[in-house]
Amino acid sequence: MAKEKIPKISFAKAMARIKKAGLETSATDKLEKIELDEIENLDQRIEKVLHFVKTQKHIPENMIFMLMYDIENTKIRTNIAKFLIREGCIRIQKSVYLANLPRKKYQEIHQTLKEVQELYENNDSILFLQVPTDALNAMKIIGQQIEFDFITDNKNTLFF
Repeated sequence: MAKEKIPKISFAKAMARIKKAGLETSATDKLEKIELDEIENLDQRIEKVLHFVKTQKHIPENMIFMLMYDIENTKIRTNIAKFLIREGCIRIQKSVYLANLPRKKYQEIHQTLKEVQELYENNDSILFLQVPTDALNAMKIIGQQIEFDFITDNKNTLFF
């Protein structure tokens, strides 16, 4: 007997199913003994960002963006974190992600999170920030220096 393939559903539809199944978003949900989002230590996050920077190629149809959120519900926040990582975003802080993805993927992520946001009564916020290469190059960093030229693919020419 051949196994039936289960059709893949979108993240927004999966979240809607969770809501339909009775996910509570009330204040009592915060009191549940759910392990908080785990995040790597600072050295591991810096290494991840450096790896991201070093392995990225400047692709004209891609865009660099940061995504930040403030989401109260632990279950929703955890699912969104996993979703963003699956989509290719790099977690650089608990609620801050960096990505260099095609514009179409950026729009898909934006639309999906908008749909999820509309599923629940909440006071959450999700911010998308497109990062132009000039702004990335002008960024000031305290701590480990990151060479953003790897992302932006800036070419410097010296004349003698």
